[in-house]
Amino acid sequence: MSLLAQKNPEATAGAHTDSAAAFVPDQSRAERRTSYAVADFPVPGGREEEWRFTPVDRLAALFRDEATGACLDWSESLPEGVTLRTIPVEEWRASGAPAPGDRAAAVAAAHSGGVALVEVPAEAELDEPVRISLTGTERETVHGHLMVRVGRFARATVVLEHQGLTDYSEVLSVVVEDGADVTIVSVQEWDDESIHLAQHDVVVGRDAKVRHIAVTLGGGIVRLSTNATYTGPGGSFEGLGVYFADAGQHQEHRLFVDHQAPHCHSNVEYKGALQGETAHTVWVGDVLIRASAEGTDTYELNRNLILDDGARADSIPNLEIETGEIVGAGHASATGRFDDEQLFYLQARGIPEDIARRLVVRGFFASVVARIGVPEVSERLMAAIDTELGGTATPTGDDE
Repeated sequence: MSLLAQKNPEATAGAHTDSAAAFVPDQSRAERRTSYAVADFPVPGGREEEWRFTPVDRLAALFRDEATGACLDWSESLPEGVTLRTIPVEEWRASGAPAPGDRAAAVAAAHSGGVALVEVPAEAELDEPVRISLTGTERETVHGHLMVRVGRFARATVVLEHQGLTDYSEVLSVVVEDGADVTIVSVQEWDDESIHLAQHDVVVGRDAKVRHIAVTLGGGIVRLSTNATYTGPGGSFEGLGVYFADAGQHQEHRLFVDHQAPHCHSNVEYKGALQGETAHTVWVGDVLIRASAEGTDTYELNRNLILDDGARADSIPNLEIETGEIVGAGHASATGRFDDEQLFYLQARGIPEDIARRLVVRGFFASVVARIGVPEVSERLMAAIDTELGGTATPTGDDE
């Protein structure tokens, strides 16, 4: 289908034109297009609001509307009662999961060859996490689509790990039914040449609690878009993120929390550190409180620590409110350089410079790491940060 063809009737319309020269940005986050059809998303040129920070000239292979037949190496560990099967795309569409929100996600959904479905049964209380590991072994274009469905009143943790070498576009759909309590952890620890574009959709049921945790430590380009919606009152979404960008890396985290149900809660906290010339991070946090979402309580926070000259962090929090009947709404963002006074304070007490530097960075991340709640992930994260800083791992107990 031509990009100039008639719009797909399943698409959600937004302010849009097929001419880059006549591009008009959306006036509201609610207007942003979603669609199952790849043709409803023109190939990004970099002028679009949602792509203006991203090096789109390096992403052509992931925008191409074609199947590649390539797959990542897959391994899983499933606690008793948890099942894994493949479902057709049509069943995924009928599940209540949102449609793709950009071209890369639409391509991944259309050409993944099916949806891998992980199901946690109702009222299950898992004693150990569901673990899924995806590994790339060569530079090839791969499309992936995973869905996690958690039954009513279940309690579960799902850890999704990405590593190796690949160009990967991914859709992750998480549907959490009423009263469930779920933690989703996505770890991006790719080789330096890898590219990873992902759309993570979280659907929060009535009185359900969901935590989505993003840990990004590797990859040449990583762009993770996380979207949260609510199907009933009383739902809670917590989005946590930790990222560390080195020289030449582009790490981009985008969040959209759509409060359309009343009396729901959301809290977002992302922290990132950058070192090395040309290291670049982007954080965009969008929160929309619709007119129907009375009693909403929401807050989002982003902090960035720049360790070296030449690194760049872009941070954009956005809050859109359509009703005055809310409990609270706020956001905050700050980007600053490494505090030499803290370093001097520690060195004056006999701590060597390299160890003092790691302790300052660890202290910066401590508030988020303490809330992850998955010890193996927290320990792995801090060990990776120590490695990035050029030292050996400092005992975890020193964080407190």
